[in-house]
Amino acid sequence: MTEQAIPAESAVLDKIRQQLRESAQIKQLMAETLSNTIAKAAAMITNCIRSGGKAIFFGNGGSAADAQHLAGELVGRFRLERAAFPAMALTTDTSVITSLANDYGYDTIFARQVEAHARETDVVVGISTSGNSANVVAGLKKAKQAGAKTIGLVGGNGGEIAKIADIILVVPSSDTPRIQEGHITIGHIICDIVEDALMKVEKING
Repeated sequence: MTEQAIPAESAVLDKIRQQLRESAQIKQLMAETLSNTIAKAAAMITNCIRSGGKAIFFGNGGSAADAQHLAGELVGRFRLERAAFPAMALTTDTSVITSLANDYGYDTIFARQVEAHARETDVVVGISTSGNSANVVAGLKKAKQAGAKTIGLVGGNGGEIAKIADIILVVPSSDTPRIQEGHITIGHIICDIVEDALMKVEKING
């Protein structure tokens, strides 16, 4: 029994090491190719909040979890004790989501909420690993109509979102788990930069 278990354990360890290396390689590539764009996205959200706007996030599945996570980091805190920053995720109100999906169709669940909440002062962030999620595309299009600025967090070749968002952050991978890991890393970096920038302004003004 012990001799049979050793190869299986070895295979599992090899798989773990392989996936960790793949994740690290993708993040290294992101550091080389996305740093400037991440800085632009962070500046866009910083200026939005500084001007009285809010950040609005949405996506499906794991991307919905990322949307809620990032909104929570801004409303709560990332590293520093501070006042709350205005942010929201359009993935949390089950009554709104299910009524829209039932009455108008699932592709409308973000666009309708964007119509209700987004203003010219806001930044709307659509998250989709493929870049082609129909409801995320529709939400970003509605945000553009409202005059809000838009950011797309995507993977692969960027999909349809790459054609419409003001800033596109494309994780250089076609593997969904690796893309999702890249998205939350980018989101954390943006939250860190936004928090630091706004707290510096507060200290200067204080």
